[in-house]
Amino acid sequence: MHTVAVLALDRVIPFDLSTPIEVFTRTRLPDGRPGYQIRVCAEKPEIDAGVFTLRAPWGLEGLKGADTIIVPGTADIAAPLAPAVRDALRSAAADGTRIASICSGTFPLAATGLLDGLRATTHWIAAAQLAAAYPEIDVDPDVLYVDNGQFLTSAGAAAGLDLCLHMIRRDYGSAVAADAARLSVMPLEREGGQAQFIVHDRTPTPQGSVLEPLLSWLQDNLARDLTLADIAAYDGTSTRTLIRRFREQTGTTPLQWLQRARIRQAQHLLETTSHPVERIGTQVGFGSPTAFRDRFKRTTGVSPHAYRRAFS
Repeated sequence: MHTVAVLALDRVIPFDLSTPIEVFTRTRLPDGRPGYQIRVCAEKPEIDAGVFTLRAPWGLEGLKGADTIIVPGTADIAAPLAPAVRDALRSAAADGTRIASICSGTFPLAATGLLDGLRATTHWIAAAQLAAAYPEIDVDPDVLYVDNGQFLTSAGAAAGLDLCLHMIRRDYGSAVAADAARLSVMPLEREGGQAQFIVHDRTPTPQGSVLEPLLSWLQDNLARDLTLADIAAYDGTSTRTLIRRFREQTGTTPLQWLQRARIRQAQHLLETTSHPVERIGTQVGFGSPTAFRDRFKRTTGVSPHAYRRAFS
């Protein structure tokens, strides 16, 4: 039987902790036998879980011999990783144990150095912090989970379910995983990735910067077919200077900023109006419905119709 050790660190997020416990304990093989044995392990005798205190039946010794270790998210992503936890995870990795993280659990896993040089994800709201704290990691904020073979990471909340179902499919095949998905009232594979859930109320405008009036003008003129020359002319500068200022103050180019703003406005219209998709594409400045659908799907991971079904 496959043994899964779920590691509860201090200030563990209860939802992230319970997800693998529920999914794996309910997994059954075709002959009815349980597919997994679960060990709930903790770094110390009592763990602060926010609304309650947790006493796990296993300490760090429970990680030894496990086939899979899962690190749930914690409420304090900046908390230093205890040396004993770091050493236990590194030792398990050296033994070939599969190690996965859920949500902000990527942060303590990253602190071990085991993700260096690998692609990883976390909750979209913390992705920039992960990238800044661990520049050796290729952070992908748009996906639900990343499978590097021995090391896996997932986005926040429900993405932990996606990751667990993915691991079940790896371990026992699609039929067992599909049955586990039905018990969790989840699709075995969800359309799109985490990008569709990322919220930008407005495309970021650097307050007080020299670009602020220009960015506000762009936001108000999304429907126009604007070229780089048009934008530079409004700003009264050369295209070369415009591109340099944009990169310095926004980290992107004028046209990329404009496309991002158009997609965010399209998301807002899909959520709040019943306008046809073709009309929304025109409203936000795309020349054809096909161009709008293609750009929307590349940015969010789902089609405009799928996005509307999910969020309207």
